[in-house]
Amino acid sequence: MKNFLILLLTLAVFYNCKKEDAFIEEEAVIPELSSEVVVYDAEKLDDNYLLAIENGGTLSYLINKEGERLFTWEFENNLGNDLELLESGELLGIFKDKDRPFNFGGGSGIVKLFNVDGSLKWEYTIADDNFLAHHDVEMLPNCNILFLVWERITAEKANQAGISTDEDIFPEKLIEINPNNNEIVWEWRSWDRLIQDVDENLSTYAVVSDNPQKVDFNYNTFTNGDIMHANGFDYDSENDIIHMSINFYSEIWVVDHSTTTEEATGEVGGNYNKGGDLVYRYGNPSAYKNPQGTRLFNNNHFPNLLEGDIIGKGNMLIYVNKHNNSDQSIVYELDLPAPFSLTPNIDNEPTITWSFTDTELSASKFSGAVRLSNGNTLICEGDYGYWEVTEEGEVVWKYDGLEDLSFWRGYSYNRNSAALNNLDI
Repeated sequence: MKNFLILLLTLAVFYNCKKEDAFIEEEAVIPELSSEVVVYDAEKLDDNYLLAIENGGTLSYLINKEGERLFTWEFENNLGNDLELLESGELLGIFKDKDRPFNFGGGSGIVKLFNVDGSLKWEYTIADDNFLAHHDVEMLPNCNILFLVWERITAEKANQAGISTDEDIFPEKLIEINPNNNEIVWEWRSWDRLIQDVDENLSTYAVVSDNPQKVDFNYNTFTNGDIMHANGFDYDSENDIIHMSINFYSEIWVVDHSTTTEEATGEVGGNYNKGGDLVYRYGNPSAYKNPQGTRLFNNNHFPNLLEGDIIGKGNMLIYVNKHNNSDQSIVYELDLPAPFSLTPNIDNEPTITWSFTDTELSASKFSGAVRLSNGNTLICEGDYGYWEVTEEGEVVWKYDGLEDLSFWRGYSYNRNSAALNNLDI
């Protein structure tokens, strides 16, 4: 009987131990990570793919969050800056013309569209003594292609318009090309928006603070003619407008794309009936001598309008390189006014709905941010690599470029995206 009781007790202890063991959770298995991945939180990161764009390089590659390169593109020309994989599987980018006659940072010259098999489908060059394509490019819903161009204005002509300069200047314009016939179907010139408050005897004279829809060409002192340095734009298809990042003005200009080219030279026409005048501007009220409003930007990149089924739809993400004029960077999510209001001498700035910064987030150039499908935000820190952060500001993924590289931007693609269908991954 005693032996039987001992047996029952032993079985009970064994049963209880097995029962407890059943509730012990197995540790999560972390997949093999590349040396570039320095933070990896499998439970909180967005497990989709990243198109990493090396600034000025000849390579771009699609990577997963383990840091594995799934697909690599190699190009004959160096990237000018932007490169995007389209839903069709085609690849659109802007590249450096080796023989471009003048150059500033981001100077390019050649826009190229590649077929899904990597062969060249179309290219267009603007790189001569007076015009140079640069920085950014986007395919519009009508399949036309929009990009930025520097336009030479001689020092003599600039002086006659009231601009204080001893050298030629290169203000911005936007060009829309039909790739089927290479016809320029629309353009907008910042030169047509010129005002100045230096010489009241000229037709361009106006009180800058009373005319926020115009551009003060004397806002900056400059030494090489690159007076504005637009470095990116985003097209809002719902409202048919363009948000342009003007780096040297530390602000975003909003332009009405619904105008004709002729209307874009004037002050009437288009959906907003303002012609080519700025519909809205934000980030730096001092650029138009507005005494109201708080300056948000100090050198900005990548105006990224949040579109589609995504958290924050309708808001704008902006990467600011020098937060509070320091070396530290910050990403803002902004709630833009609807309808747009641009009124003299009042606060026209948008509302900040979210931001992220960190003492280690620091990029003097390039950079940007995109919203991911799970609500996280992917940040390209141009001089480093990539961060992924949650809405609460927790860093759940970091990718260190390691080599002596810089990155223009990064775009995220869901694993089931049609853009990836033709890639062998």
